Amino acid sequence: MYDIDKVREDFPILSRKVHDKPLVYLDNAATTQKPLCVLDAMREEYLNANANVHRGVHYLSVKATELHEQARETVRRFINAKSTTEIVFTRGTTEGLNLIAATFSEAMMQPGDEVIVSVMEHHSNIVPWQLAAQRKGIKLRVIPMSDDGILDLEAYKKLFNEKTKLVSVTQVSNVLGTINPVSDIIRTAHEHDLPCMVDGAQSAPHMKVDVQQLDCDFFVCSGHKMYGPTGIGVLYGKEEWLEKLPPYQGGGEMIEHVSFEKTTFEKPPLKFEAGTPDYIASHGLAVAINYMEQLGMDNIEKHEQELTAYAIQRLSKIDGMHIYGPTSLQPSLLMPQCHDAVVSFNVGNIHHMDMGTLLDQLGIAVRTGHHCAQPLMDRLGVLGTVRASFALYNTKEEIDRLAEGIERVSKMF
Repeated sequence: MYDIDKVREDFPILSRKVHDKPLVYLDNAATTQKPLCVLDAMREEYLNANANVHRGVHYLSVKATELHEQARETVRRFINAKSTTEIVFTRGTTEGLNLIAATFSEAMMQPGDEVIVSVMEHHSNIVPWQLAAQRKGIKLRVIPMSDDGILDLEAYKKLFNEKTKLVSVTQVSNVLGTINPVSDIIRTAHEHDLPCMVDGAQSAPHMKVDVQQLDCDFFVCSGHKMYGPTGIGVLYGKEEWLEKLPPYQGGGEMIEHVSFEKTTFEKPPLKFEAGTPDYIASHGLAVAINYMEQLGMDNIEKHEQELTAYAIQRLSKIDGMHIYGPTSLQPSLLMPQCHDAVVSFNVGNIHHMDMGTLLDQLGIAVRTGHHCAQPLMDRLGVLGTVRASFALYNTKEEIDRLAEGIERVSKMF
């Protein structure tokens, strides 16, 4: 394991005070803090290698291009894609999901065709398909879950019919922390000769991802949730699928030749990268990935699993506590690991917003609300929850502070 105290020194913001209290930052599922190495690398490039990429022949452009394409290779290695041609830079998970929803529905779907999603999806894996439904007349079918937040795979298998064209599911729920058995979900889709997209926004920061081992057809994730900058994300797509799909946007960079009569397009990934990319952010993302790899993804996963288990055990002792999602951390053959880095809860009749606001006064940053997952809130029968989410720099002492804060707030109601 790594030295947690030394790691925390890489994140100066963690040592600041909020409302005259030491900051306890537990909103990592929304966005993570950035280590100094990421901030320094981006500043260095702005100072010494800032120029538009790909088209320039001068030194600064060549240097910026090298860093941008090295970042693509870093991402390829991180998720074990076959080739950098399968790595498309986006503005984040949301744009990656929108890109596939728009291009796949346009090229591969007819009115009445269906997409399978799950009840625990983030809005960014629901709304783009609903927009496609308005344009193309397609339909969504939804994988249900048990009361303890486990997807019903038997029900999933019954959702397929001749109209089904694609499956799109989250690997880890941003509300429940449920780790979905995406390998099984992908395998079932492939048995029907259908592609499967995986939302990895909440998995890529916390565990090893191997897209070839998963055999997913598409995978999306965000830089800002894995210690990198905002405004940069990744869409992985199998080369044969990226070749089939039409461009998402038109403009510079993604063209091969333009005339007023006809335009031909570049091959992937540039076909999907219209306009000037955020080449500074891609470099920052690469440095963040290198930072995580130096600590070791296995070490990060082990540390966060320990934090999750400790948080569930500690918070469960609080009167009136209701934790949503899987709370049994005992492994089984069916579900060797089912909960990671997120604990969502409510306490008695205390409104989640009141709890979050008062915890903030104690210096404790948590998330409150529906977490962009209102259909899941409807399934849980609540308007919202309080969510504490963990990162590689969090400690058990911070979870103690959270528990003590909740107990203090509870006494006020």
